[in-house]
Amino acid sequence: MNPNLNLLQPYPFQRLRDLFSGIKPNPAYAAINLSIGEPKHATPQLIKDALVNNLAGLASYPTTIGALSLREAISAWISRRYGIPALNPESAILPVTGSREALFAVAQMIINSTKPNPVVISPNPFYQIYEGAALLAGAQAYFLNTLPENDYAMDFSSVPVEVLKRTQLVYVCSPGNPSGKVMSLAQWQVIFDLSDQYGFVIAADECYSEIYFDEQHPPLGALQAAHQLNRGYQNLLVFSSLSKRSNVPGMRSGFVAGDEKIIEKFALYRTYHGCAMNPAVQAASMTAWNDEAHVIQNRRLYAEKFAVVTPLLADVMQVSQPDAAFYLWAKIKPASRSQLSDTEFALRLHRDFNVTVLPGSYLAREAQGLNPGQNFVRLALVASLDDCVAAANRIKQMLA
Repeated sequence: MNPNLNLLQPYPFQRLRDLFSGIKPNPAYAAINLSIGEPKHATPQLIKDALVNNLAGLASYPTTIGALSLREAISAWISRRYGIPALNPESAILPVTGSREALFAVAQMIINSTKPNPVVISPNPFYQIYEGAALLAGAQAYFLNTLPENDYAMDFSSVPVEVLKRTQLVYVCSPGNPSGKVMSLAQWQVIFDLSDQYGFVIAADECYSEIYFDEQHPPLGALQAAHQLNRGYQNLLVFSSLSKRSNVPGMRSGFVAGDEKIIEKFALYRTYHGCAMNPAVQAASMTAWNDEAHVIQNRRLYAEKFAVVTPLLADVMQVSQPDAAFYLWAKIKPASRSQLSDTEFALRLHRDFNVTVLPGSYLAREAQGLNPGQNFVRLALVASLDDCVAAANRIKQMLA
């Protein structure tokens, strides 16, 4: 077997199951799960109708590059959303079966293991797929701590030149998971300059880009930043998804866009990888990318929850509304009950109040002498408004 499999760590939710092993939650409370970022809002009817109306497509093998009509719809959406010239749907866009598999696969395609000690840089805390992708591609995972005192920015000034010279891929998540922080144009300028200097590829994970709170100021995207800086899309790939935007996590639909030379090689890789999108899903995806009304309604539901829950929790935790995404990244106050760690916090909340949250330390690795997720918990406000409010009140009750 591939010896790099032995380097993989348990996924955060497996660690959570292990933490709760043998624990029976208090039956006096109905269960509320805020641990996993799985959208719970209703899937829009127009998407379900498009899926059902195109089931005849199941009789045909899909192509790896997907239907041109889908790629054209994605190109048009990117242009509308970010105010940039339309990307060539023939050469700059690839439909993918969810951003998760593509974020993993890109490292297998990019990393050149014939060069000594290749490096993949990722934020810390992070989406664990980044780490697994790096390790299984034969690279070293190098973590940049994103801390509240630095406004959750990736500080590349701390990376030794020797490491940058070996870096082949950098994962960037904006809006961030779990902080919800959106990268600024100045921050993009730094990473673009480093990419141009050292030649690494940027994998920009933008799966939370459509969950934000100010309709007049949507999050800045990587392609948009490159355009505003009069830079081309060389060594830049953007990964996006319908899962959060359109409440269709089970449909497994997203796209990769950017550098045409890399897209060409990625298409070749994926021809062998075998992740072509179901034709019925392609049709439903095209319908989703062509409609914004359901996305605006989706944002309204999240905004309502954040407006109510954030001030409730701010009474007992260090928390504020994020720039975007649907997570609250909440720090346990030092004066909280018996100096609870994030794992003890999650355990007691689950046991005594039947609310499930994710310990922040499970989303990070120790780097530069600390685990930046320690003493944080991540709350995914994906449940109903009533459930989110109830969960917040139970947290207050536990910490009272």
